[in-house]
Amino acid sequence: MDNTILIGKVPVKRTAALAPMAGVADRAYRLMCREYGAAYTVSEMVSAKGICYSDRKTAELCTVTDSERPMAVQLFGSEPEFMAKAVDIVLRYSPDVIDINMGCPVPKVVNTGAGSALMKDVGLAARITEAAVKAAGEVPVTVKIRSGWSGDSINAPEMAKALESAGAAAIAVHGRTRDQFYSGESDSGVIKAVKESVKVPVIGNGDVTDLESCLKMYRETGCDLVMIGRGSYGNPFVFKAIDAYFKGEEWVPPSVEERMQVMLRHVRLMLELSEKPEELAMHEARKHAAWYMNGYYGSAKFRGRCYQLSSYSEAQALAEEFIGLQRSRMGENS
Repeated sequence: MDNTILIGKVPVKRTAALAPMAGVADRAYRLMCREYGAAYTVSEMVSAKGICYSDRKTAELCTVTDSERPMAVQLFGSEPEFMAKAVDIVLRYSPDVIDINMGCPVPKVVNTGAGSALMKDVGLAARITEAAVKAAGEVPVTVKIRSGWSGDSINAPEMAKALESAGAAAIAVHGRTRDQFYSGESDSGVIKAVKESVKVPVIGNGDVTDLESCLKMYRETGCDLVMIGRGSYGNPFVFKAIDAYFKGEEWVPPSVEERMQVMLRHVRLMLELSEKPEELAMHEARKHAAWYMNGYYGSAKFRGRCYQLSSYSEAQALAEEFIGLQRSRMGENS
């Protein structure tokens, strides 16, 4: 397997990329995942209309730092003219790629005609893509879609062909319909059908949580790149495992001590990058802290306590207590 793909002229290692996740994959999250081997990152989704009306959060959402590259800025919207203006604004931040969200299932996005609502209007989706491509110039434009709006209207291959004709440089496909949200199983057969219907790179997304499921996605779909979303929650290590495999290196899963060290570093990074007071920034860090504890003995109780954290020192104390519990548990079982 060739170890790089090109998105436009942007080389991306053919390992695993970090999916865009609103309210989750902020700069701290992206930096952690890149450090652990994520091949490519995408910003949280940004409203095309919002930045055209100079949304105060534009700089925060659109800034691309060198450590995150190659990185795409993701836009969502339902009007070609606003998408073109938004692309023009985003270009000031020098993204490697501009991505258009046509897969988000949440009502507040769908109800504006954006996100996965566009799966119901292939013509409009193509016009939006065409407007973005024209405005982007040399910067490649990619589109993220779902398998369809519902189980009886699976149209990802048709959509992908229209988007390719409109100039999209790559298509990312989440193998679920909008109706499914994040439930049920992702359909790798749809991703395979998209791959067979277009010549541009296809990025497979859905239910990839570890090395085994990443290799399965590559094998079953023939996709050019795998994208990991929820499987990276509290788990930047997943990228390291995949990267090591493709380098032919051995990978050793992290100990509970290492997991807690990385969790604390992630929380510190969130606090450093936030302009909010520590207590407010900790509110946003709580869920991340909890995710790092998943799968361990007694983790449900500790995850609950993570949602009470209001300072970094409290997170440190909780991590120490959690390590102590796991050590005592190992002592009991040895």
